[in-house]
Amino acid sequence: MSQFITIMVTYSAGNKGERVRSDCFVSLTPASDRGIIININSSVKTMYGESIEALCRDMLDFYGIRHAEIEIEDRGALPFTLAARLEAVIRKHIGTDKEYLLPMLPQNIYSTRRENDRITRLYLPGNNPKLMINAGIYESNGIILDLEDSVAPDKKYEARFLVRNALRTVDFYGSERMVRINQLPAGFDDLAYVIPHHVNLILIPKCESADQVLQVDAKISEIMDHKGDAVYLMPIIESASGVMHAFEIAGASENVVALAIGLEDYTADIGAQRTAGGKESYYARCTVVNAARAADIQPIDSVFSDIDDLDALAISARESKALGFAGMGCIHPLQVPVINESFLPTETEIEKAKKITVAFEKSEKEGIGVVALESKMIDPPVVKRALRTIEQAINAGKLSKDWRDGYGK
Repeated sequence: MSQFITIMVTYSAGNKGERVRSDCFVSLTPASDRGIIININSSVKTMYGESIEALCRDMLDFYGIRHAEIEIEDRGALPFTLAARLEAVIRKHIGTDKEYLLPMLPQNIYSTRRENDRITRLYLPGNNPKLMINAGIYESNGIILDLEDSVAPDKKYEARFLVRNALRTVDFYGSERMVRINQLPAGFDDLAYVIPHHVNLILIPKCESADQVLQVDAKISEIMDHKGDAVYLMPIIESASGVMHAFEIAGASENVVALAIGLEDYTADIGAQRTAGGKESYYARCTVVNAARAADIQPIDSVFSDIDDLDALAISARESKALGFAGMGCIHPLQVPVINESFLPTETEIEKAKKITVAFEKSEKEGIGVVALESKMIDPPVVKRALRTIEQAINAGKLSKDWRDGYGK
């Protein structure tokens, strides 16, 4: 007589523990004949238990699940997080690509420009909702929802749902909404989860060839099917091979708007230790700056890893600006104002830009082909840089839009 042993598989997603905040841990165990059983362990069950259960039942009904036991350990998760965790376990269970989409916030439907300031971009781990909720208040130019290095390998699948839901429901207050996908080819799978949801820019990690950029660009076009605004690209140079192909990468697509360098992986690749002085990466950084500027896009410097030393960060940011970089990455909100202040034009730079702009506009008005200021000839690139300085100063509130009124009188 044969005996059959039924092995019950439990699917789980999320985070749990005393230190977890704004998240939950969800498990689903198939139940063949017991209907739907939902157990909620939450300190706010009295206030929100009914709404948590309602969302859970709605999602189970959406996916046609009639028999399952759901365990929810809630640590203050908002609906976008709870829905992401539930969808992850449900889709693991039934193996479907069907999406449960929360309503898109109207204020999350916005586009950005090629010329956007990208002085600061704040990295947020893609599987940590606590850090996403108020990220927009720190006023970084960009918010990076990271699916790559900050997410453990066994959490990458569920992180996709969380990042997608954040793009739809978290207000980032106008910051450019960026997603760093995984290293190719795994990153191709990430794109389907984020591209349809008004992401503004995709970061391509460990990029080593123009072909990789073109493949990402083609995949995005396939997903978008000619609908929606352009999705910009920021390849990240993180290896010796990437440095040697930097110019080809920078000019691979018209959607590439910036070229970044990642120094932790780069220094490891060349067998060097990253130092505060940065001699080991000077060649690579200068190469990235020149490649980006030659392709007329923005060069973006690496992150500064010591979050406790803001004075050293300010020095590093000023050195970065002096090398020609247009911005840096941030791994902590406290770094945002320091980098912004270090990269924004100084009063001296603003005053010089005003003089160049006025001289240029005067020469155009008078039909003079040559622009001169204080006996020095001014080339078109100088004028372009001056106009950009004026724009940055206005955007930062350091200069009035009406600065020309009465200027020089």
